[in-house]
Amino acid sequence: METRINPMVNEVGSKWAKYIISSNKVITDSALPKAVQELVKIRASQINGCGGCLDMHTKDAAAAGESMVRINLVGAWRETTVYTEAERAALELTDQGTRLADSSGVTDEAWANAAKHFDEDQMMALVALICTINAFNRLNVITRTPGGDYQPGQQFI
Repeated sequence: METRINPMVNEVGSKWAKYIISSNKVITDSALPKAVQELVKIRASQINGCGGCLDMHTKDAAAAGESMVRINLVGAWRETTVYTEAERAALELTDQGTRLADSSGVTDEAWANAAKHFDEDQMMALVALICTINAFNRLNVITRTPGGDYQPGQQFI
């Protein structure tokens, strides 16, 4: 796969990415559990077929102590027993919030289920995270940013 354009070295792309990356600090500093954050990033990236983000977030999750079983089973989360009810609710919200064109959006049931596990600030952080990872997935898929070379903790900007 050949990259079409490297958004991190392009002037416009790197300026845009700095804003998105800095906005992510609000999410990472929130009370939304870190494990949930990593699982959501992995799941949305799987749905969107984003190799660059999958490379980054699976490696970052492993470096943060997440088990390989949980990382490897995210794609089949419904058919597993390794996720908490809160994580499952976050993954359902991620699925529905990522696959907008496949349905009529996020169901009231998925929202209510997530709201049982997360307070209002955590819910907003979860929504913001789903939006942010989808933006990065689309950037990387459109520009053909490949996965494979990422090192945990690597800084891009």
